[in-house]
Parts: sequence; structure tokens; C-alpha cells
Amino acid sequence: MSKNLIERKLSSEKVYAGELLHVFKDKVQLPDGGLAGREWIKHPGASAILPIFENGDVMLVKQFRYPLSQIFYEVPAGKIDQDEPPGITAVRELEEETGLICEHISYVGHFHPAIGFTDEVIHFYVAWGLAESKQNVDADEFVQLVRMPLYEVIAMIENGQITDGKTMACIYRTLNWWDKHAPFALRTIAK
Repeated sequence: MSKNLIERKLSSEKVYAGELLHVFKDKVQLPDGGLAGREWIKHPGASAILPIFENGDVMLVKQFRYPLSQIFYEVPAGKIDQDEPPGITAVRELEEETGLICEHISYVGHFHPAIGFTDEVIHFYVAWGLAESKQNVDADEFVQLVRMPLYEVIAMIENGQITDGKTMACIYRTLNWWDKHAPFALRTIAK
């Protein structure tokens, strides 16, 4: 029975309070009555969005990620501001990072990127009916726009060029949603 898996929090200590992340050290009672420590990160959550053009192209961003000292291909995404609905975050991030606005948006699912040490959840959206606006990234954010056919993005996932978890999960969830709701046809493999 699943109930036999639940750990009960006995105490919690905030050991770090950052601008984005808060780190806690908790003491828990295990299902068998034993005690254990749990260190975890509180995160405000995020939204990611895959913009799809009528011709089947998608817009990704390339950006340097400091912890891995590497440039990654990613779907536009960002943290949810306090009391902001995840869909509003997705639309805001789409315009800020890519300069695109959308006529249509749909929720396609969510993702827990690191369940062993954070409560972060990333909400996924797909956008279409796109028009150009003005890119307006944060002062400390540097991104390069990459527009390419969706089938090329899928190939990049398959050959290991795209390794960002949220991007792979967002694309997978979008393809699953698109298969059932398809506002228009997409080519997902090279000819």
C-alpha cells in the first residue's frame, strides 16, 4: 500500500535563502519508524512554451548555463512570479525571450525535473498563431534565437545535441498533445 511509503516531517530548518532558491534541512520519520535527514530546495516553479509556426518550424533559444559551463538549446521558459498563473508566465516568457506573441496557447502537461532534491514543477504550453513583437530579455539574460523545423529538433534530441530535460519533456508532451488536437499538420521526420 502506498501509505506505507510516506515520510513524516518532524522539523525543518532553512539553511539558505537566496533570491530564487531556498534550501532546507529537514528531519523526517521514515515509514518503518526510523529517522532520516532530507535536504531540499524550494523553487517557485516555472513555465516553458514551444512556439510552432504554420510551416512547422519552432523557435528555440540558445543560452549559456553557468553550472555546466555549456551552451544549451532550450524552449523559452522562466520562473513563475509570485501569484502569477503559469499560463501568463509562459506567454510573458515567450514574448520576452523570443519577441513572439501568440494567438493560441494550450497547456500540454507538467514535469518535475529533480524530484530527489527540489519541489520545482515546470508547466508546459504550446503556442501557435504567432506574430513578431519585441524581444525584451532580462538585463542579465543573453539568448540567441534559433528557428528550425520541428523534425530537426527531434533529430537533435535523438542524436544528443539537445540534452536539456525540460526542453525534451516539453517537446514530447507537445507532440503527444498535437497528435490528439492538431490545429494543423506537422512534419516530424525528415524526408
